[in-house]
Order: sequence, then C-alpha cells, then structure tokens
Amino acid sequence: MKNISILGSTGSIGVQTLDVVRISDEFKVVGLTANSNTELLIRQIEEFRPLKVAVMDEKKAEELKGIYKGRGPEILSGIEGLIEVAVMDECETVVVSVVGNIGIKPTFEAIRAKKDIALATKEVLVSGGSLITTEAKRNGVNIYPIDSEHSAIFQCLQGNSMNKIEKIILTASGGPFRGKSAEELNDVTPQMALSHPNWDMGAKITIDSSTMMNKGLEVIEAKWFFDVDISRIEVLVHPQSIVHSAVQYEDGAVIAQMGVPDMKVPIAYALTYPTRIKSPFKRLELAEIGTLTFEKPDMDTFKCLSLAYKAIETGGTMPAVLNAANEIAVSKFLKNEIKYLDIPVIIEKTMEAYTVKYDYSIDELLEADRWGREFSNNLNMEGKC
Repeated sequence: MKNISILGSTGSIGVQTLDVVRISDEFKVVGLTANSNTELLIRQIEEFRPLKVAVMDEKKAEELKGIYKGRGPEILSGIEGLIEVAVMDECETVVVSVVGNIGIKPTFEAIRAKKDIALATKEVLVSGGSLITTEAKRNGVNIYPIDSEHSAIFQCLQGNSMNKIEKIILTASGGPFRGKSAEELNDVTPQMALSHPNWDMGAKITIDSSTMMNKGLEVIEAKWFFDVDISRIEVLVHPQSIVHSAVQYEDGAVIAQMGVPDMKVPIAYALTYPTRIKSPFKRLELAEIGTLTFEKPDMDTFKCLSLAYKAIETGGTMPAVLNAANEIAVSKFLKNEIKYLDIPVIIEKTMEAYTVKYDYSIDELLEADRWGREFSNNLNMEGKC
C-alpha cells in the first residue's frame, strides 16, 4: 500500500484523485490540504481518516480545530501547514494539485524530504523548473506528470529510452474560441470563456485554455519534464481532445496516446507507475468518434501562447513573471475589471518591464513572482504603473 498526501484535495484534481483512491486498495491517504472549502474537506476527513490536514485560510483552520478537538487528524494552517503535510514521515508520494505558485515551496521541501511527486500544478515547473528538477535529481526523486498531455508524452516514452526524440507534439483543444478572430473576441465575457467544449476544470485553468496560455504553460513544463529543447516542442490544435499528445522519433515514427477526456486515467498512472490498475473509467470507442482533426494554432490571435514561448526562450526567472502576470490578468478578467483581450497585453507589458535573473535561489524566484504580481496588478491599460 502506498501512502499519499494530496495538496489541494478539494479542487478538481484533488477530488478526482480521491475517486482513483476509492477504486483501489493500493493507496492510503495520510495527508490532505485545502484552501478554504472546509465543508468538503470535512467529508473527505471522515471518509479517508488522514493523519494530518492543512487549511490555507487560518480562520477556517481554527474552526476545524474546534470540530476535531481531542480527536481526528492534526490540523495545520498556512503555507507551513502545507509543507508539513508534504514532508510528513508517513507519506511516500505527494500529489500536488493546488492552484498557482503556492505549490512551489511545498513541492521543493517534499523533494528535499525524498518524497516522489505526482504533479498537476503547472506553475511548479513553469516558474521553478530549473530549481525543482535539479533538486529532484540530487535527491533521487521521481516527478510523475498528472496533466493529460504530459502523462501522454510520458507514456509514449516508455520502452524508448535508447531512441532519440525528434519532437514532442502537444495537443490543444483550442478552447471555446477556436477559429475566432481578434475582432470577434473583443466582447468576450467571463461566462463565455468559462464554457470549455471538452473538459470540466476550475475557472482559472478554463480561462487559460481559452487564451491558449494553458498550452503555453504546458510547453514550458514539457521542457523541464522531458529535458528537451524548446525548439523540439510543437503545439497542434486537436478539437476532439482524443489524442492527448504524441512523440515523434528520429526515424519518423510517431507514437501517440489516446483516450476519452478523463483526468482520472493520468492520475492513476502517475500513482501506480510503472503498472496500471483495472478501472471502471469510460473507454474510448474510435468508431463513435469517427474523425480526428489537427491544425496549427493561431499564435497571432492567441498571443499568450507566443508569450509563453518567449518567456522560456528568455529563461531565468522570466517564466515566473509570465505566470504571475497571467494569474493577475485572469483574476481581473474574471472580476470584469479588464477585457478579455487585455490579458495578453498585461502579460507582455509586465515581461517587457522586468529584468531577468539567471542565477537565483528559491526565495529570489518567489520574489520574481511577487514582483510580477505587483507590477501587473498596478498596470493600467495605458501601460503605466
């Protein structure tokens, strides 16, 4: 039995991870964390009986302590609580599925404590890729991808360690606005952008999918997950979301991984690698799908994708600033403070104003994130702070 902690257990990936736990007797949940949804967290505590629980919202954590006074799990709070759940002795694998850069420090500390990582939080490798992967190698720790695209690539690489990769093909659904012109996107509302055609995800990642920033972040992740040059990572729009990604080898062969859009399959593979578990998850019926199509992305209209390529090509702390500015811009859009097409404008202006650091510590990385958030938050649409 594998002991796991789930950082972000009340979010979409965390909830689906617990769905995977329910179908197998291979896992024991020893730690759970949440931001503020203690109503769902309490139900999870009662069902899975973890040893430690952390809540980011300290007031909510105090309420939870009152409920479980003298019984139940140890209740922790804040970022230090997340770290404690991540490094606890009883844990072997940490599922990182929190939203945003808040996952960086707990992941880093879990790696230092020699815990394997099942990673769903994009920002961990987007912002901290060099530091995180270097630390993982130093400690002999495995980082397994949970994102469907990176899991697909990971699966396509199995049995091919001696073969050279020519390129990685990351597929994208294209989101709800595929094929639209910039003019047609001028009056997009949050409600329109939150309507994803294939996937059921949280608000922030759904907006990122619509702008194609989600795919840009995945390009950066792929560079660190698979140690490939950015020039070897290609994005293709695949509206059916059946081919989750592919690898082309130097002999021209392309190996792809397919399946219905269901995050529980990559979650299970990350937790059970190198074996697979029998599951009741929906099966792919190719005859019912009929046709699979692919097209190149429109990187002029969906500028966030090109900005992500620019950030990783620049390197250093620039991806952290890109990510920070994107989080602020998306938050502003969801609150109707800016227009949809202002999202890439804010990101680009923040990147242009930033001086990159190439030799940095984790604290300096987090400072770059802080700077990116502050600058983009204070930026008005005339380009002034």
